[in-house]
Amino acid sequence: MRSHEPKWWLGEPIWETVVNHGFKAATYFWPGSEVKKGSWTCPANYCRNYDGSVPFEERVDTILNYFDMPDSEIPVFMTLYFEDPDHQGHQVGPDDPEITDAVTRIDTMIGRLIEGLENRGVFEDVSIIMVGDHGMVGTCDKKLIYLDDLAPWIEIPATWVQSYTPLLAIRPPSGYSPSDIVEKMNEGLKSGKLENGRNLKMYLKDDLPSRLHYAASDRIPPIIGLLEEGFKVEQEKSKRKECGGAHGYDNAFFSMRTIFIGHGPQFARGRKVPSFENVQIYNVVTSILKIQGAPNNGTPSFPETILLPNA
Repeated sequence: MRSHEPKWWLGEPIWETVVNHGFKAATYFWPGSEVKKGSWTCPANYCRNYDGSVPFEERVDTILNYFDMPDSEIPVFMTLYFEDPDHQGHQVGPDDPEITDAVTRIDTMIGRLIEGLENRGVFEDVSIIMVGDHGMVGTCDKKLIYLDDLAPWIEIPATWVQSYTPLLAIRPPSGYSPSDIVEKMNEGLKSGKLENGRNLKMYLKDDLPSRLHYAASDRIPPIIGLLEEGFKVEQEKSKRKECGGAHGYDNAFFSMRTIFIGHGPQFARGRKVPSFENVQIYNVVTSILKIQGAPNNGTPSFPETILLPNA
């Protein structure tokens, strides 16, 4: 995520798709938008390098100012990103009053955006998609699993671990058998002698549930551990106390779900739609813009299920 080298970014982002079709796109802090890739050059007037200190009001007003430009200069696609309430969720968990305050602030920013579009007489003409990238679940010290406790069965050095929580990812050096490591770890975890051990299950990545689509890349380490909701893995016991929040657990958990709100000429007012995966949104955007999207993991027919016909 810290690298802007295009080689690390394998998909075609929607802003690149838009400019590939001869249109203008603008991105405000959307992850990956600083990466100059293909026909996307992150133009100065339409692209911002991430800076979390920029006030939310300034972000909204920048987007609104695009609508004051000559028609030929107005981007047909724009992104707007806020860190909240994700930031607070990690600090205090999803149920703290601080989260309510953060959501209220974002609600105010959406109101600022809508009011600005209404003042410009374009609110009913603009399609707005409001979406989160994940949910959040509380994590506390009583839900911890320590890798050092597995020592009677197998030692897992910290140098092997690429990620602890919410997904345990282990890449052992050459000469070690991943299947042997998985077998010994699961033996210890199931023994009943490891605190919270039964809340972690180890897999060879090729044996993970296929619905997770988490095997077909060399970037994914050969050994993956799936945690039960709200549990965390750490290397060793410490006196540090924590009760915060995390995301990235199995997306089958309800707590990992997020929101989707669509407004505009293509969306029926007041309609509720069944839950769907965020990978579908790319095709929704290309359908609204009436452009051909790049190959992607969404379903080509999905936009028909949430957009008005012939809109």
